[in-house]
Amino acid sequence: MKKKNRRTQFVILTAAGIFVLIAVYALGIFLPEEGIAGNFLNAGQPPSPEHPFGTDNLGRDLLMRTLKGLSASMTVGIAASAISAVIAVIVGVISAAGSGRADAIVNWLIDLMMSVPHTILIILISFSLGRGMKGLLIGIAATHWCSLARLIRGEVLQLRSRQYIAVSRRLGKSGGWILTHHMLPHLAPQFLVGLVLMFPHAVLHEASVSFLGFGLPPEQATVGIILSESMRYLSAGMWWPAVLPGMTLVLLVLLVDKTGDCLRIILDPLSIREEQNGR
Repeated sequence: MKKKNRRTQFVILTAAGIFVLIAVYALGIFLPEEGIAGNFLNAGQPPSPEHPFGTDNLGRDLLMRTLKGLSASMTVGIAASAISAVIAVIVGVISAAGSGRADAIVNWLIDLMMSVPHTILIILISFSLGRGMKGLLIGIAATHWCSLARLIRGEVLQLRSRQYIAVSRRLGKSGGWILTHHMLPHLAPQFLVGLVLMFPHAVLHEASVSFLGFGLPPEQATVGIILSESMRYLSAGMWWPAVLPGMTLVLLVLLVDKTGDCLRIILDPLSIREEQNGR
């Protein structure tokens, strides 16, 4: 009964986290442009009931800009995480199911990618592709698949030694059939959890690269650009353009991370036992 109640709690927490994320994303997407228009009469106002996050130096409502920016960051994060997760599955399967040379090449490539800080690689790729959404998306997607690929590789190596895989081979099933019917369904939970846990890293890298000026264009409202603009006004005592959007971004990342942990526990029965033993 306790195990069932525990799983129910994690399902509720996961559903609540997903609902909040969808709500934030929808608010930012459907927010009209008039909501973030400038008004010099309201420039530089501190947080108030009318403007909970205050306004910036151009009189734009920072709460509305933050929501708009979070939706842009989430769009980049979702797309980049999905691409990275697919790359990780393909590379992991090739490494584990291919020849020894293929495995060595893949491991060398993963070690090479992980030896260079992600931010530097993203900046180089984004800059070489002309920056903007395209360059940033490709840069993040090309640098976040390594850890998940290693996990997928380990799972495939374990699956290859399973008895039912050997039986399928003896029955004359092709490698493609075994991959489609036996391996990929087993890898689906790892793919889903890896996708969710990769998302906050992608969002943070989008914000950091945009903050440094190598990501999305400055006219687009993103949290990284809001934080970059706020730096020049900190000495004048305008703390709210930096603190409140930054805290919102951190809370969003923590929410996604917690949702990913709950999802992992739901999909992995062993995690429920570990969670109970830890308590």
